[in-house]
Amino acid sequence: MGRSCPAVHVDHRHTAGRVQSYLSFNCNSAIGLLGNFPDTVRRAAAYLEGNSWKPTLVAPGVYQLPS
Repeated sequence: MGRSCPAVHVDHRHTAGRVQSYLSFNCNSAIGLLGNFPDTVRRAAAYLEGNSWKPTLVAPGVYQLPS
């Protein structure tokens, strides 16, 4: 389990100009670095959980990359 950090930074939506929540510095930075894209965060979590994102062999010599 991850360690807990104090939520001391205000997270806001730049496009809406409103406060969303309070986060730790590390969490706020990580979300920003991941581009605020939920799918990117899900892929990062899957990687950390050991679910690799390897290409799938669909025909001899033909691989499909994960979407």
